[in-house]
Amino acid sequence: MMTKFSKLRRLSALLLTLATLLGLLAACGSGDPAETTGSGNSAPVEHIDYVGSLTLDMSSPTAKQEVTVKTFIDGDTTHFNFPGGNFPNGVLKARYLAVNTPESTGKIEEWGKAAANFTKEALKSATSIIVESESAGWDADSTGDRYLVWVWYRTSDSAPYRNLNVELLQNGLAIASNSANNQYGDTCMNAITQAKAEKLKVYSGESDPDYFYGDATELTLKELRCNLTTYNNTKVAFEGVITKNAGESVYVEDYDPETGLYYGMYVYYGYNLSSAGLKILSVGNRVQIVGSVQYYEAGDSYQVSDISYNVRHPDDPNNIKLISEGNSGAYTETTAETFNSQVTLTVGEEQKTFPYAELALGTSVSMKGLTVKSVYTTTSETDSDGAMTLTCEDAAGNRISVRTVVLRDADGNKITESYFNGKTIDVKGIVDCFSGTYQVKLFSINDVAVS
Repeated sequence: MMTKFSKLRRLSALLLTLATLLGLLAACGSGDPAETTGSGNSAPVEHIDYVGSLTLDMSSPTAKQEVTVKTFIDGDTTHFNFPGGNFPNGVLKARYLAVNTPESTGKIEEWGKAAANFTKEALKSATSIIVESESAGWDADSTGDRYLVWVWYRTSDSAPYRNLNVELLQNGLAIASNSANNQYGDTCMNAITQAKAEKLKVYSGESDPDYFYGDATELTLKELRCNLTTYNNTKVAFEGVITKNAGESVYVEDYDPETGLYYGMYVYYGYNLSSAGLKILSVGNRVQIVGSVQYYEAGDSYQVSDISYNVRHPDDPNNIKLISEGNSGAYTETTAETFNSQVTLTVGEEQKTFPYAELALGTSVSMKGLTVKSVYTTTSETDSDGAMTLTCEDAAGNRISVRTVVLRDADGNKITESYFNGKTIDVKGIVDCFSGTYQVKLFSINDVAVS
């Protein structure tokens, strides 16, 4: 006779069997294993290293070349030193095939900084880097200035080469960009599918810890300087180093590796900041500025204003923010000839030409060997009484204006025209514009050496 305990045991075994069968049926009925990955009690799908499944075939007919890094740009663009005379100045400006990483050099996008850092760290650790074309030659992208390549790297002489393009896709740091239509198309698509299933980075739906989530547009100073009219009356956020405090305002600059230039901005803070906020804007600090772009009629120039720091809520995304201390202004050494020249840049997909000085507005520069040809002194019943404009020439006859604030010697005496007229000077200052004329502005007698 079956005891009550035996009946219960048999019933429990039957229920367990039914539950197992139902689980197996549910798993078999799922068309996409990614749908059950990491959900409920289902077993996670095994991660596959699709990058490791690729092999660099040096005997294939595609063009290949071992290179070294010249400049890191962002997640999907790197400038490489390329031996031989194939490219201007021996530099291949590489745009990675099959991937599109979020932006980190114009408008900043979520995961853009992470993608840029991933590429930089991968290639910095490399003992060898090989670029490969999709064809037997080197194919330019739509700008005509960059070339479409696969980037292979290895971290030791005994290690296999890894494909960085696919690695970006596999880690969820890039979205597809014609990814299926190439020699590694199947691997690219598998890497994308897995990254989506694993909900990595751009597919995660999570917040990027390096992204600005306030109500401003996050961008670089290059993007802002090259498109000022676009951002007029717009709230923006950008990073840069404080190079000069000029009384209720500061100058901020940042380096752009793609163009090799510094870009700057005049930031007016007025009387809005507490002592804690003013400390953040100390010279040498790298900061994040959040404020509104405004056209300043009296100065015929753009500035960023309406900045704030709420000491009770230091994590408020609208606050200015200290990033690091101990930085220095670039004081890029330049010449009057360069200062008066034109520069052509790729802005988006378009080629634009700017006066060099316009691009350099708000940045720190230095010049040597300028001869002072004439001096104009401001006379007025204002704080500018005694400020001077020096008309200077270099040895080749190129002219440039140097503007000073009211300068005083060590004893507090006002410095006048005779101190400069006919002399040769070396200067360190900030690029400024007055009545349509670009000039170098000096803020202290320590900014000029006279001989």
